[in-house]
Amino acid sequence: MRARHVASIAIAAGLVFAACGSDDDSSSEGTTASEETTATTEAATATTAAGGETEGGGDCVVGVSWNNYQEERWAKWDEPALKAAIEAGGGTYVSNDAKSSAETQASNMENLISQGANVLVVLAQDGTAVIPAVQDSIAQGIPVIAYDRLIEDPDVLYITFDNQLVGEMQAQALFDIQPSGNWVIIKGNSADANADFLRAGAEKVIGDAVAAGDITIVGEDYTDNWDPANAQTTMEQFLTAADNDIQVALVQNDGMAGGAIAALEAQGLAGQVPVSGQDGDLAALNRVALGTQTVDVWKDARELGTAAGEAAIALCGNPDVTAVSGASAFETPGGNELSSIFLEPIPITKDNLDVVIDAEWITVDELCAGVESGSVAACP
Repeated sequence: MRARHVASIAIAAGLVFAACGSDDDSSSEGTTASEETTATTEAATATTAAGGETEGGGDCVVGVSWNNYQEERWAKWDEPALKAAIEAGGGTYVSNDAKSSAETQASNMENLISQGANVLVVLAQDGTAVIPAVQDSIAQGIPVIAYDRLIEDPDVLYITFDNQLVGEMQAQALFDIQPSGNWVIIKGNSADANADFLRAGAEKVIGDAVAAGDITIVGEDYTDNWDPANAQTTMEQFLTAADNDIQVALVQNDGMAGGAIAALEAQGLAGQVPVSGQDGDLAALNRVALGTQTVDVWKDARELGTAAGEAAIALCGNPDVTAVSGASAFETPGGNELSSIFLEPIPITKDNLDVVIDAEWITVDELCAGVESGSVAACP
């Protein structure tokens, strides 16, 4: 049984929740490349070359390698919190975007080091493929934070939400409504350990019912890059194979849930088949209010970004990942022991939508768009 440390982190006041973009050389099409980030990168490069302190007021440059900056949560929630925490600690933020390419991510990490990064925060596209680049960085004395996704290296600091618990919460919300019948499971990217953590959590809830024959899993598959279009295709195939006789769709994140629900809607089944998700995407929370998505396990990405930013600043002062405040030992599926910080998620259903409104994660207008007034408590 893995040890879990649940960290409660105060969200810094005045976080700017606008997308801040990535480095000018590698920002994704469809996102706005932040002029501020580009300017900061140039300043960090110049000051590092001069051997002086960074513009942020210290000598800590934190390089962040995003796997795919086009995904909603990274730009909207994670990056602003991460950047704010780094700057609050006197450091400088630089970043780039791998655009879903493991090969690009490896070269991006080298690029961040060349810009003077003292610490790397890596959201891995492929947790295995990135290991050589991670080991090379650590060999150069540059500590690495595995952000949100596991990297199987004992020398990294792993900061994430408790993904096995997310899987339990997803499955429990669905099981409470439909504890029998035909289920399908649409998992995330096979190269991302989170997909298997989520599946292991779900198994804790449904395993006995599957063994007893109460639940029959009529379709289960991974989804390349957690892509909603791929998930929609998979759901369409599951529906066809089962002649639409599907009672539950356990889907591992919100983007894919949107794809699955589109497939259900085409068959007149949206709102009849319980569907799960995670991340707190605004469209998904609206679907919860509308009744087409049953549960959205909310991981307040502002907390994750803040935790990683604060840890990065600490590692600039002391590169020993075991010394970071709040970290505890976690044994990985690969048998490595990593210093880790786990945050606790919250399952959001139609009964507690006020939680995300009160947290200013979503406005009432966004949440309740198209929702019949009074059909859920959060939509007067």
